[in-house]
Amino acid sequence: MLRAFVLALCCTVPAFLPVESHAQNTFKVTLLGTASPSPRPTRMGPSTLVEAGTQRLLFDAGRGVPVRLWQIKVPMGTIDALFVTHYHSDHVSGIPDLWLTGWLSPPFGRRKTAFHVVGPTGAKSLMENLDKAYALDKSIRISDEKLPPEGVAIKVDEFDKDGVVYEKDGVKVIAFEVDHGAAIKPAYGYRIEYNGHAVTISGDTRYNENVIKYGTGADVLIHEVGMARPELMSNVFVQRIIDHHTTPKDVGRVFAQAKPKLGVYTHIVMLSSEKIPEPTVDDLIAETRQTYSGPLEVGDDLTSFEIGDTVTVKRFKP
Repeated sequence: MLRAFVLALCCTVPAFLPVESHAQNTFKVTLLGTASPSPRPTRMGPSTLVEAGTQRLLFDAGRGVPVRLWQIKVPMGTIDALFVTHYHSDHVSGIPDLWLTGWLSPPFGRRKTAFHVVGPTGAKSLMENLDKAYALDKSIRISDEKLPPEGVAIKVDEFDKDGVVYEKDGVKVIAFEVDHGAAIKPAYGYRIEYNGHAVTISGDTRYNENVIKYGTGADVLIHEVGMARPELMSNVFVQRIIDHHTTPKDVGRVFAQAKPKLGVYTHIVMLSSEKIPEPTVDDLIAETRQTYSGPLEVGDDLTSFEIGDTVTVKRFKP
């Protein structure tokens, strides 16, 4: 039985080998998670992977991010930096998993340098408290598994205004403030520039001029969206949620003014009740088309965009 177990284990090893390093001139975006806080099996928590040149950058880390990364054979230990848009739980709940599992020795982990987090005011407090919460796990693994302490160390860069927050090997990341509601501050979006191209990620926001400003000229503008059927909008709770997001008509206005090569939806908030179903993707597109007629993609988990002279969209096939 032991021999059979060993043979079975050996036979599974090739399936866990990571893909080769990305090419030097790669500029690729992958939607790892496209959901709202709703626990959907087909849509993980908000997270976007940007591969630009030598850099692998992650924007937000919601529920299930390590699973999605490993589905595309990107080891967690190869992420160069994590950027946080704001501190709602659905955007940060995957951080402990990403940080700690990415430190483990199998091919899905193997981080040997500090876990680098970039975020608005609050990032240091968040990571300091996570460090305290998982102190026992860290000490056990260092003692028992002999994992390198430097691989579970934490490096935090915090900011409090618009501007460049990361620059390395030709990749520049610019943070810009957005409006997620009067009480939800800080809240930021990001623009990533590389090799004459750009990607803009709105973060969670209402209709906001800053998204247009930093989205103008982008190859891909990735925007959140919130929607409910008209008959549900009399519900006060629904009104409150939608008021913190951007409606499809207003996202269409953003796309129309910023004029990206491709407008993309992520963090798709579709509200429903026991009697009123949630809107469909066709409903979402129809509402958007009232204000925007350009290229549009409704993102699914693991949809990717390869950026060059044109933008190539690829749907994930297991």
